[in-house]
Amino acid sequence: MLLQSIVVIFGLVMFEVISSVDNAIINAHVLKTLPERFRRIFLVWGLFFAVFVVRGLLPFLIVWFTNSSLSAGEVISFVFSGNEEVARAVETSKPLLLLGGGMYLFLVFLSWLFLEEKKYAFLVESFIHRQSVWFYAFSSVIFLLVTYIALKINPILALAAAIGSTAFFITDGFKKNAETAEQELVSGKSTMSSWSKIMYLEVLDASFSIDGVIGAFAFTISVPLILIGNGIGALVVREITIRGINTISKFAYLKNGAMYSIGMLGGIMVLESFGREFPFWLAPLNTSLLLGLFLWLSFRELRAARALDKIEKNFS
Repeated sequence: MLLQSIVVIFGLVMFEVISSVDNAIINAHVLKTLPERFRRIFLVWGLFFAVFVVRGLLPFLIVWFTNSSLSAGEVISFVFSGNEEVARAVETSKPLLLLGGGMYLFLVFLSWLFLEEKKYAFLVESFIHRQSVWFYAFSSVIFLLVTYIALKINPILALAAAIGSTAFFITDGFKKNAETAEQELVSGKSTMSSWSKIMYLEVLDASFSIDGVIGAFAFTISVPLILIGNGIGALVVREITIRGINTISKFAYLKNGAMYSIGMLGGIMVLESFGREFPFWLAPLNTSLLLGLFLWLSFRELRAARALDKIEKNFS
């Protein structure tokens, strides 16, 4: 049991870190436009808000939302005391949580694959990106197929799939708007005050944390483990924001690794919601292998760039 918990927490930390890289980069860019005093305010209170409020509260809300018959007290009782009756109710509702979360994560992956500008790791990425006009059609077909299967099992499952897709389109719209706002903030064209920028970053943190918290349920439905893993991951991301953002942004394929991990976890969650069982170590192993692969591709890219620089210097 202890080994299983350690493996799950390790996977959660890695997933939280790689899925929050974009958030860390945006934070770092906006923080550069703030006076030192406001940077310290964000890094102290922002850390408290990101770790203890958003990532601490969201898992409880998700479990409660998928178990509407339970009171808030019963959900807390399940989390901290292991009440068997409540645990059975949560286990019964697990497919709803997994299908809604899996649908959300898989759409996040498809959106990146079809629509986002990226450093291509594979030729197929370039081909799919050129077919970006088909994203909505392809996503609709996937949603229709998942809903059809869900209706044959349990109509409430179909509602969970609809909720997951709705959550994706709401948060995706906010993130795209955030990218535009970031460009204005970094360029100096924005008239936002320092306090407004801090509030903007806090809301942005909350939006980005949704991916990490939902993905965590692919690893486990144990809220204490999710709190520990996501909390440690958030601390690591905040440290990256402060100290190593210039280094981490050099890893050209890290975002690819995060998105493929999100896509795989989304697929696992959807299949589990339909009754397929997977071992506890599959999600952490999937995240570890994908992170290792794309880190290796990034290091290879860095070595090639350094070699090219040396050649150019020798000829100049």
